[in-house]
Amino acid sequence: MANKKQLMALVLSGLVGIAHAGEKEELLKLRNTTTNLIKQLVKSGVITDKMAEEMIKQAEADAGKQVAEAKEAPSKEVVPADEVRVAYVPDFVKDEIRQQVRSELREEVVGDVMAKAKNEQWGMPNALPDWIKRFKLSGDIRLRSQHEFMADDNIPYAYYDWMTINDNGGYTFNNDVDFYNSTHDRQRFRERVRLGVDVNITEGLKAGVRLATGNQRDPVSTNQTLGNTGNKYDFTVDRAYLQYDAVNDDKFKWLTLSGGRIKNPWYTGGGEFTGGSELVWDTDLSFEGFSGTVSHQLGESDSLMGTNRLNRSVFATAGAFPLQESALSSDKWLFGGQVGLDWGFANQDNLKIGVAYFDYVGIQAEQNTNVVDTCDRNTPKNNASVPQFMQGGNTLASICKDPTQTYDAQAGLASDFNIININASYDVALFAPYHVRFSGDYAKNIGFDINDIQNKFKPGSLYQHGGALTGDNSLSEETNAWQIRADFGWPRAEVAGHWNVFAAYKRVERDAVLDAFTDSDFHLGGTNTKGWVIGGNYGLMKNTWLTGRWLTADMVTGPPFGVDVLQLDVNTQF
Repeated sequence: MANKKQLMALVLSGLVGIAHAGEKEELLKLRNTTTNLIKQLVKSGVITDKMAEEMIKQAEADAGKQVAEAKEAPSKEVVPADEVRVAYVPDFVKDEIRQQVRSELREEVVGDVMAKAKNEQWGMPNALPDWIKRFKLSGDIRLRSQHEFMADDNIPYAYYDWMTINDNGGYTFNNDVDFYNSTHDRQRFRERVRLGVDVNITEGLKAGVRLATGNQRDPVSTNQTLGNTGNKYDFTVDRAYLQYDAVNDDKFKWLTLSGGRIKNPWYTGGGEFTGGSELVWDTDLSFEGFSGTVSHQLGESDSLMGTNRLNRSVFATAGAFPLQESALSSDKWLFGGQVGLDWGFANQDNLKIGVAYFDYVGIQAEQNTNVVDTCDRNTPKNNASVPQFMQGGNTLASICKDPTQTYDAQAGLASDFNIININASYDVALFAPYHVRFSGDYAKNIGFDINDIQNKFKPGSLYQHGGALTGDNSLSEETNAWQIRADFGWPRAEVAGHWNVFAAYKRVERDAVLDAFTDSDFHLGGTNTKGWVIGGNYGLMKNTWLTGRWLTADMVTGPPFGVDVLQLDVNTQF
């Protein structure tokens, strides 16, 4: 309505000004111009025909009234001091006024129409209730063909499978059970299914639940191996969490708080769809506990876009995660902290660095010190120190012996784990849309103390270098892990025709990281490994792509045990 009044004022001011000047010809020109302007607004869809007719009628009526009043008024009119009257309006001023009126009318009308369409949900028959709109469903399905090839020089029955031995309460004297398979090739088909629901509870606060296939005992794999005689798959709760995000006026997320069973809160370097390095944490690992991340923008913000133009920020993350709760013994915990820098360059390159410290508490083995140190004489503390999950590689210590034998029946971790972890990645955008990404990951366990281990455990009760018993408790410190990696191609390949390739070399010494949580595919899981990973992705269609990976790995120390793994995947996401 305000715009209509402005348009009528324009018409009237022109008519009155020209009437005072006695320029009939100019009056006709302005009338025609105004009429054409209104018709153009109708043609452009800014106003309707009915609105145009009403405006013209109103303008003519007002103009006639003003002319009549002008004739009756005294010949000499007193002009107020704060009023300026213009008898002639130049063409360029008229054009500017027309353009302004047209723009304001269009914005007002379009805004009103959009608001009404949103409120009334035009074009949405049987529109869903508002509470349903707060739910977001997502998921993915991956079909995998996995081939495992054992090296020809592998020595059979060289490495104890202490996870199985602990579960069985001691040795079974069956080599196929007590030791890892190192001589028989294997081929299997596997499937991963994940289904997630996110719910916006209120502004900034959301809840999430994700179900996934996989073995409940295995925290680092959500794969389901096919071939179960038709038995149904396990479908378990992989994530269940609350998350609060706070943003500033520039829409920058400066705070994230999470609790429950959450995704990995740590920055883990670069990589293709894995989302980062798996040197310390397997990508399928979910964390139980609480974490918080605080970020701070660096540099100027873009006032138009509401974002940091160069994507520069610093961040700090802290977390506390219970690993194992025991009613009659001390609980096991993981505490961690990380600080980092995310630095964007004007040429679209990006550098990201994270430095972290992870402290495991209460995870060392508690040896049975009774004169009769058999497992049936264990205290709750002895039993609680038996690891609930291991992939193999870490130095172990005997906890207790088999009641009927002289052999060790159960074993746990000999070393404490306090890990320093440094991650860095550099993304080169020079060949955009293709990217070159270099990344590196380094970890060191500063909690490994040879003197502490030798003093804590009985002579002859330590297992290292192929699982053989070290009768003199002689140990070697193997506490470093590192990886370098390069990626080239599209950052993502979930669009038809997009692709990328990658290569990495990694070396994970025996006690550098906790073997339970490291990569579950490289050397089929665990530490004390070194080797290469090469592969690539190719997009078949939207949200569907192929992945191929070749992982070749061998032991760092101990008897030869080489494993090559070929994985061919069909991936979909929705």
